[in-house]
Amino acid sequence: MISQLSRMIFSTRTTGALLLFYAFSMALATFVENDYGGSQMNPQITPLVPVLKSYWLMVHVAIITSSYGFFGLSALLGTVVLLLYIIDHKKISAKVKASVVELTIVNEMSLTVGIFLLSVGTFLGGIWANESWGRYWSWDPKETWAFISVIIYAFVLHVRLIPKMRSKYLFNLLSLLAFSIIIMTYFGVNYYLTGLHSYAQGDPVPIPAWVYITVALVALLAIISYHRYKRGSIITNP
Repeated sequence: MISQLSRMIFSTRTTGALLLFYAFSMALATFVENDYGGSQMNPQITPLVPVLKSYWLMVHVAIITSSYGFFGLSALLGTVVLLLYIIDHKKISAKVKASVVELTIVNEMSLTVGIFLLSVGTFLGGIWANESWGRYWSWDPKETWAFISVIIYAFVLHVRLIPKMRSKYLFNLLSLLAFSIIIMTYFGVNYYLTGLHSYAQGDPVPIPAWVYITVALVALLAIISYHRYKRGSIITNP
């Protein structure tokens, strides 16, 4: 049953195009919402500080948030590939191998689009910062973590070019783990760090229990899939 489901979902290259189209649609919806929906809100609901009363708010934030959609898709694809390593056995090994290859290609394309949008959005954020605060970069926590995100995803995207690290397993695992940087940049900085981008008021919220559960599940998934990978159930080197 598992093999039939895997073949039905991952048997054609059309799946990759559909996934990228889905990510692009979500990114476009985010941009439209920020560009049009947000500007129609009653300003009396949550008054904006002066620095946020700028057209750069819609452009910069929309592009950055759009990149998160592609990174989320990459994390999802990485998770699926790790699960395929776990369910693999001799009877469906060839089918799983083909699925891993196709999903890895789509994952790489999604990461490429994501890091492009993140880099452009960060660059535009520097222009906005210069107009607002008179400097392009100040190593604010949000800026620092955005820079870290670019570096981490650039490494993930190029890790397959390193001969001793050319592994589809490693690439997909890193694409999953790297998404934690995005979560930290989006939520952690806003709620737990203080800086120019900290607009929330009140005491920091406690870390939700689901965070610890998610970390444990990801660690378990990584350990089990690595064990299956080391057993050589399928060939992963390109």
